[in-house]
Amino acid sequence: MRFLRLRVPRAWKRRAASLPGGVLVLLGSLPPAAAVLALLLCAQSVERTTAVPLGRQAPVRAAAAHRASRPAIVPRSAWLDGRTGRTQPPPRYDDKVVAVFIHHTDSPNGYACADAPRIIRDLYAGQTGARAWDDIGYNFLVDRCGTIYEGRAGGAERAVIGAHTQGFNHRTAGIAALGTFTAGVAVPKAMTDSIAAVAAWKLGLAGVDPRARVRLVSSNGLSRYHAGSAASLPVVAGHDQGFMTSCPGAALTARLPEIRQTAARLQGRPPAGKR
Repeated sequence: MRFLRLRVPRAWKRRAASLPGGVLVLLGSLPPAAAVLALLLCAQSVERTTAVPLGRQAPVRAAAAHRASRPAIVPRSAWLDGRTGRTQPPPRYDDKVVAVFIHHTDSPNGYACADAPRIIRDLYAGQTGARAWDDIGYNFLVDRCGTIYEGRAGGAERAVIGAHTQGFNHRTAGIAALGTFTAGVAVPKAMTDSIAAVAAWKLGLAGVDPRARVRLVSSNGLSRYHAGSAASLPVVAGHDQGFMTSCPGAALTARLPEIRQTAARLQGRPPAGKR
């Protein structure tokens, strides 16, 4: 049986050189006309594949349905004035936020909400003064009226590395409730709703369900976990779950399940049991 001899263009030959050896063996077993057609199809496939540089991954984007709206956030400039502010190093960043830690500031509860900027300024002065921190440790602070304040510098929308939960500051955000919420103390709903709103927004940017658990690795042996050891923690966790402390207080801790559920609802996730 005689086959028709076809001339293969040099460009096709060059493409064939990039094909796996097994493909060339299969091409050799086909009649020339079929082999040319197969060669063209395979070469086109290789071209599409190699158009994406090796070692680079497409960014993972959270589904739009699971992204919560950014809540209103009062900027640092509303509470940090020129007399209080200190020179500090540039902010440090992670790639994303996969968990949040909830705190209370252990300060008096009977404040007027208009005084919140002064209270945050005093917290900043204490942490950067006596404690010699480079900035306030919390990424966000929420007062009893539900007003959300930007804490640590670097941009509220970015994954700023804070100083809020020793051993677990990487890829997490610290949200502090202004006040002391030990057992028996009422926690205002406006406050918990705003904490949930911040958590839903920050976690939604990475597609993280506030009701889930996350694996975090301790970076400091003074935390509840030895340095380098992994811990499975709630995505929305109390400070005491990462560090030996009574923060955020028994009353606020008791509200964490509600905060998780509210945050999930704000992300557009179905109720538990209907997923």
